[in-house]
Amino acid sequence: MIWAALAVALLVGSLQSGLQQLQTVPIILAAEVFESQKAEAPQPAMAATHDHADGTAHDHGDTAEAWAPADGAERLFWSWVAHLLHAFSMALLLLAVMGLCLWRGATQRSVPLALWTAAAGWLVFHLWPSLGLPAEIPGMDAARLGSRQGWWLLAAGSAALACASVAGLRSPLRWAAALAWLALPFVVGAPHIAADPLAGFTGEAQATLRRLGGDFVWATTWLSLGFWASLGAVGGPAFGRWLRPALEHALKPADATAGTPAKAAP
Repeated sequence: MIWAALAVALLVGSLQSGLQQLQTVPIILAAEVFESQKAEAPQPAMAATHDHADGTAHDHGDTAEAWAPADGAERLFWSWVAHLLHAFSMALLLLAVMGLCLWRGATQRSVPLALWTAAAGWLVFHLWPSLGLPAEIPGMDAARLGSRQGWWLLAAGSAALACASVAGLRSPLRWAAALAWLALPFVVGAPHIAADPLAGFTGEAQATLRRLGGDFVWATTWLSLGFWASLGAVGGPAFGRWLRPALEHALKPADATAGTPAKAAP
C-alpha cells in the first residue's frame, strides 16, 4: 500500500503542483500587492516595551522572523514537496477506504470504485467545508482561527459520516441519516466576523480584492476537483495492479485457498 501510494503521489502531486502555479499562485501574488494598503486595527494598550521596578526598560517583542523559502526555484521545490506529501497522505486514505469496501463485499472494478471513493473525498475535504468557510485571499479578516478549525473538522466529519451511512448501512433510513449528518454543521453555523472582511481597504483596492476573492474560490474549487479526479484515475489502476489481488486472496475462505480435495476412487 505504501509503495502504491508513493507512485500515485508522485504523479498526482506533481500535476497538482503545476496546476497550482497556473491557477491559484497568480491570484495570491496579486492580492499580496494590496496588503501594504490595509489600515491596521489599533493595538491594545499593553505594549511590548515596559518599565520594570528597577527603572530599566525591556522589549519583549518577538523580532525573529520565521523561515520562508526564497522566491524562485527554492519556493517551487518546497511547494512541490508539500504537494507530494499531501498527495501521499490522501492516496493512502483512498487505498485504505477501497480496501475496506472490498472487505465489505464491493464488486465494482478498481477504477470505478476509486472514482466513487475520490468523489466522497472531494465532498468531505473540500466541498462541504468550503460551503461555510470558502477559501480566503491574503489580507482578508476572518473569525478566530481555532473556531474556524473546529467548524472545518465538524463539516468534514459530518460529510464523512454521511458517506459512510450511504455506503455502509442497508436500511432505507440511511438517506435520512446522511442528510441529517450533512445538515449538522450548518445548523451549528460557520464562524464569521460581523464586519466586512475587507473593511481595512478602501476604494479601488477593495473592489479589486473582492474580484480576486471570487476568482480564488473558483480556482481552488476546480483545483481540488482536479486533484481528487486525478487521484481516483491514477489510484484505481494502482489498486487493481498491486493491492486488489493480494486482498482478494487474503479475503478468500480458508477452504477456497486450500484447494478442493481430490475425490476418492469408487
